[in-house]
Amino acid sequence: MGKIRVLLADDHEAILDWVRGVLGEEFDIVGTVNNGQDALGEVGRLDPDVLVLDISMPGLNGLQTASELKSARKQTKIVFLTVHEDPDFVAAAFSAGASAYVVKSDVATDLVPAIRDALEGHRYISRSISS
Repeated sequence: MGKIRVLLADDHEAILDWVRGVLGEEFDIVGTVNNGQDALGEVGRLDPDVLVLDISMPGLNGLQTASELKSARKQTKIVFLTVHEDPDFVAAAFSAGASAYVVKSDVATDLVPAIRDALEGHRYISRSISS
């Protein structure tokens, strides 16, 4: 089996570069986008295994994007990567179809395990939230 294919969606280039650096050796980063609408298009075109998705983006936000993908019955797993630590955001993310929820401050320790757990059918929540 080849590398796990990951699409990144965040409206900040610095975050995209940072996450690409964290994931690049272990995963195949198939693309990056800056908003939810582009994420929907690229999921349809690239069919990644995982979409790493920010919640707060202009236009179609991450929660709306996840809901659209869930409605379309896409098999791509959704891993939220966000600054929001509020339990209401966590609940909304899982309701929208997320498999994992990682806060940006935990990228180095939590993003790789979150992706792996999502692909194995398990939920993952950042340690800083769940503790």
